[in-house]
Amino acid sequence: MIKIFTTGQVKELDAYTIEKEPVSSIDLTERAATLFVQEFVRRFSKQNRVVVFAGQGNNGADALAISRLLIEESFKVETYLFNPTQRLSVDCEQNKQWLLEMEGVEFTEVARSGFTPPLLGTRDVVIDGLFGSGLSRPLEGGFAAVVGYINQSGATVVSIDIPSGLFGEDNRENNPEAIVKATLTLTFSFPKLAFLLPENNRYTGEWKTLDIGIHPRIIEETPTPYHLTGEEDMAGIIPPRDRFAHKGTFGHALLIAGSRGKTGASLLAAKACLRTGAGRLTVHTPRCGEQVIQAAFPEAMLSLDAHEEWFTGIQDVSDYTAIGIGPGLGRSQGTATALERLLQSVRKPVVLDADALNIIASNKEWLSLVPPQSILTPHPKEFDRLVGESGCGYERLLKAQSFAAEYMLYVVLKGAYTAICTPEGGIYFNTSGNPGMATAGSGDVLTGMILGLLAQGYEPEKAAIAGAFIHGTAGDLAAVFHSEESLIAGDVIEMIGKAFKQLK
Repeated sequence: MIKIFTTGQVKELDAYTIEKEPVSSIDLTERAATLFVQEFVRRFSKQNRVVVFAGQGNNGADALAISRLLIEESFKVETYLFNPTQRLSVDCEQNKQWLLEMEGVEFTEVARSGFTPPLLGTRDVVIDGLFGSGLSRPLEGGFAAVVGYINQSGATVVSIDIPSGLFGEDNRENNPEAIVKATLTLTFSFPKLAFLLPENNRYTGEWKTLDIGIHPRIIEETPTPYHLTGEEDMAGIIPPRDRFAHKGTFGHALLIAGSRGKTGASLLAAKACLRTGAGRLTVHTPRCGEQVIQAAFPEAMLSLDAHEEWFTGIQDVSDYTAIGIGPGLGRSQGTATALERLLQSVRKPVVLDADALNIIASNKEWLSLVPPQSILTPHPKEFDRLVGESGCGYERLLKAQSFAAEYMLYVVLKGAYTAICTPEGGIYFNTSGNPGMATAGSGDVLTGMILGLLAQGYEPEKAAIAGAFIHGTAGDLAAVFHSEESLIAGDVIEMIGKAFKQLK
């Protein structure tokens, strides 16, 4: 899994690499600039005018090195170095001198006053190298004005490492009007935590990580709670099947779901559960759902509730390998009472989603009844109902991390980068999936998939991580066939098998 480090840690990792590789700081800058230019050349035409804005520090050094290398690639480049204090970092000063040694360079050094900004248009590309990830306070004054000018220019903006003005983690005290809004961010070595939060997408645009060769030992030895999960991680989670296995080998899942008008949710979760590999599945549902599920999904067994329209209880759950509850459940008082009784009686981890979470949010004292190691799969609003409103994604993430640790649960906080928060304080960000999956029933499919993995004997952490990744991969495959706009939850289910084949 790819580690995500804080900006403070990244500085330490750079310093270790410089000392132990060994490589000089200026050569590490050259390495980063070379990779940036290689990516830039693949994406942009030499017909584009390139305007580089460089700051006084090492991000500015990267920008000046990039200017030089782009000129060598025959791009038309104008470079502006902002140096109001007349103090450049050592690497920035050196790259300034190297740039000035070239013939025909269009270079302007901007002091405290007298800056006439270049006229920018939609065909121009701005390379933003004003400030890097070490920034600790909001931009103001002249630099804030430059950022505002870039943002209103209409030009394509490519940021070096991080958009200028954006903090690497917590932006709650930042000035949103003093942050570059990049079209593309080419970041070095590791993505920043801020890139994974919804409020910062308008600043980062598309982002891509460029590996500049940080020393592997320091990466391995530096602890961090944050990780990105990728396709290569699934090989270590999804085991091969024994040739002599039978349906009992892969568990018996119980799904408690559905109510009048919401039988579809139980059907989606049920199909996803068996498609993900559970050996057997019993769906406990109100009597109104009997004909629908029997006709549409004969592979599932049915346990009918005593009530016609909603869940009011189930006698014995001891024989089931794993239990999931929530999709389409409804929030009647009878259902709430039945959920409380279930939580009081069950002794194994359960998967809780949708209305099960909403009921608990209205009865927060029941959180202590949820079995340890259980998996909760809220979307942001459902999570806010559990713990209170959050002002931004970063604040919600901290709350989810704390909540998971306090109650010894796994929280699958759904989003563009679904975050799996563990009882030990770890956070695993899922990298699969696409915006087409923001559709009704997608969460029910995820619940069914995690339940299916849990029934097969996956540890809760692996069930949550793998469930989210396979779900996203199936969604990506479905989008290829149907487009993001046309994607529905059933399309994701139909691609679960192809997702397994791709990951294995």
